[in-house]
Amino acid sequence: MPTPSVKLNNGQQMPLVGFGLWKVDGAVAPDLVYEAIKTGYRMFDGASVYGNEVEVGRGIKRAISEGLVERSDLFIVSKLWCVFHEPNRVKEAIQRSLSDLGLDYIDLYYIHFPYAMGYVDPAEQYPADWDVPGVFKRGTTTLEQTWHALEKLVEEGLTKSIGVSNYNGTALNDLINYAKIQPAALQIEHHPYLTQETLLKTANHHGIQVTAYSSFGPGSYIELNSNRAQDSENAKPLFEQSPVAQAAQKYGKSPAQVLLRWSTQRGVAVIPKSNNVKRLSENLNNTDFDLSKEELEAISSLNKNLRFNDPIDDGVLIPVFG
Repeated sequence: MPTPSVKLNNGQQMPLVGFGLWKVDGAVAPDLVYEAIKTGYRMFDGASVYGNEVEVGRGIKRAISEGLVERSDLFIVSKLWCVFHEPNRVKEAIQRSLSDLGLDYIDLYYIHFPYAMGYVDPAEQYPADWDVPGVFKRGTTTLEQTWHALEKLVEEGLTKSIGVSNYNGTALNDLINYAKIQPAALQIEHHPYLTQETLLKTANHHGIQVTAYSSFGPGSYIELNSNRAQDSENAKPLFEQSPVAQAAQKYGKSPAQVLLRWSTQRGVAVIPKSNNVKRLSENLNNTDFDLSKEELEAISSLNKNLRFNDPIDDGVLIPVFG
């Protein structure tokens, strides 16, 4: 069954379901990406700061060399990390990602976070995450300057589309006002504990496709020792919430499939991941059933405006969300 796709505002087709590469260990990434392609995944959502683009590229290369897919069949996503926001560093960043991935172009390139850090020479630290001691330095580049540098990447054919990640409504509206090339996509944390209704309406109004990360809520963050995820009252697994469990039983689906369908039925793309071949297939095939309006509303009613991915939790004073 072909994966449904959505048309971005520049006419490019993007799969509605992709494979997320955050926290995929480099040791398993080549085989996991290869198996995901065999399973039917065509979109792979990565980032330079994930530290696995070389290994992801090996999996892609193997699949192409064996004739499973052609490059044009794939939709490859990467992201500009905060230390490369200076306009004269943006091209350097995407070229490093392209070299690591072994590709000539990216399909969609995001600004990863709306916050500029000072430049860190890759020869000293790559990737330079903000939780690495001694790395964090405040930058002075504006988001407008960075966006215009991304627009040049489109003009040069290094990426087909550009977008933003972790933007709130204010930052998104500001971007729309100065953008010569409008953002094609917005990637945000989105799950029933954080439905972000107003932000979704804003993006939809402007024709910007929304992609959800962390579709299963707190599960991805417990191992990171997130205070919010460790809170037992707030962090009850979404799989165990009655509207999710009841729908799973009714339709003969897994709770994960129900949570993903809750997003995709709302028009939000998803990028789950799994090391398990069976779950790989289940996560990909979540669009062959429809939740009722009442079921959608019941799942949405779990909203607590509870965010799990916040730089503040890493001890870094980056007030992205407040």
